[in-house]
Amino acid sequence: MKAVVFEQFGQAPRIQTVPDPTPSEEGVVVKVEATGVCRSDWHGWMGHDRDIVLPHVPGHELAGTIAAVGRQVKRWRVGDRVTVPFVAGCGHCPQCSSGNHQVCEQQFQPGFTAWGSFAEYVALDFADTNLVEVPENLDFATAASLGCRFATSFRAIVDQGRVQAGDWVAVHGCGGVGLSAIMIANAIGANVVAIDLTEEKLAFARELGAVATVNASETKSVVSAVRELTGEGVHVSIDALGHPTTSVNSIRNLRRRGRHVQVGLMLGDHARPPIPMDRVIAYELEILGSHGMQAYRYKAMLDMIETGKLSPEKLIGKRIGLDDAPEALMQMDRFDGVGISVVTRF
Repeated sequence: MKAVVFEQFGQAPRIQTVPDPTPSEEGVVVKVEATGVCRSDWHGWMGHDRDIVLPHVPGHELAGTIAAVGRQVKRWRVGDRVTVPFVAGCGHCPQCSSGNHQVCEQQFQPGFTAWGSFAEYVALDFADTNLVEVPENLDFATAASLGCRFATSFRAIVDQGRVQAGDWVAVHGCGGVGLSAIMIANAIGANVVAIDLTEEKLAFARELGAVATVNASETKSVVSAVRELTGEGVHVSIDALGHPTTSVNSIRNLRRRGRHVQVGLMLGDHARPPIPMDRVIAYELEILGSHGMQAYRYKAMLDMIETGKLSPEKLIGKRIGLDDAPEALMQMDRFDGVGISVVTRF
């Protein structure tokens, strides 16, 4: 099959012909119909993820049709339309037994712990636990875009942040994660303040439901601006970027007993930001992480998509070919443009 391969961290990936994958006993092989290009893939390419073994095929936001099935798989058949969370639980450990597959102790992550979906085919383990059926009326590009950014944002807003109608919510960073969070929080009935460095992304955030925006490149203090807009700060704040500045701003713009949810990856030199713990204690703040979403929670999200309350297709920017994926991957640190790039031609 044709795949995007990098043989050294930070060196340009290239298209290669590699052996077709075969399914594990509990896994399947999926013919990839669409796969998103995500900043997490960029982190992996840069060597920020210790799970990656070279040479490597990136890609973790995917949708397609099952091409082969392992002998122990019971729920799925060749030809089924499926997607998968980017964190797949083993289904057997204590965390999976408690329903928390997103923090599985032996998790499978396509594009990280194994070769990913920047390819014509991808092998996925633990299929019965993790695969999600893609409805016939949902196109593959939109289904692929759910796998990391949108599903992670859904869990961050709904399950971790516990956002309710009328809450004030700040979203720091209007990339794929941030824009998804804005759309989801708005659908729930929250008042969203979007923060970014560019007017283009802030304008898009307003289109998706943000009631106010803050341009961090033109504002002396993001925290003061958010607190002025909301009276006493926000109930829930999301760092959708993953940077010490946005993380600290997110914590400091909370009102008393507010909740900070860290979604943006904090890797490399950014892994240990200076948390204002004095404010956490004095205001009784909650600091929460959000790492993907379990397959069984997809139904609530898909139901909201089917009824039109959520429109993730609006977040898709460019539809590109697999030959374009290496360049798109290398440019992910530039934060250029609006919307998600999705590979739809193989």
